[in-house]
Amino acid sequence: FFKAKRWDLTTQKRWDLNLIFVRFNQMGSEKKVFTLAEVSEHNSSKDCWLVISGKVYNVTKFLEDHPGGDEVLLSATGKDATDDFEDVGHSSTARAMMDEMYVGDIDTGTIPAKKEYKPPQQPHYNQDKTPEFIIKVLQFLVPLLILGLAVGVRFYTKKSE
Repeated sequence: FFKAKRWDLTTQKRWDLNLIFVRFNQMGSEKKVFTLAEVSEHNSSKDCWLVISGKVYNVTKFLEDHPGGDEVLLSATGKDATDDFEDVGHSSTARAMMDEMYVGDIDTGTIPAKKEYKPPQQPHYNQDKTPEFIIKVLQFLVPLLILGLAVGVRFYTKKSE
């Protein structure tokens, strides 16, 4: 029924025990620090690492079980995937599962600074010089000119009578 076997209660207990084991092992161990270039080398379905919130995770074993599919994870390799991860709104269970995949920290100096979006500068729009403005002026002046011409002809023909 479910493709991912890890969501039933028996395997959830296994995940929780593994999580406790991983946290216990991490307490006394030195944290490995990776550069973004090193993490970027792990970008295939056979070896996939992600950078999320300054930490490096080996998500290779989770690719098949990821609810969004492996393409989502593979597209987030080689960059800081924190925004992608947070935008989805992962559950606390998903966040807890990440501890089992933790392999080290990222050297934050190797992550490029985020560029702030700046819209391109557009030339100043001068409404008085557009073809639409000229057409609107002509639509007003031509009938006025015709009316003035008609009044002038009427006035001129009345005097000559």
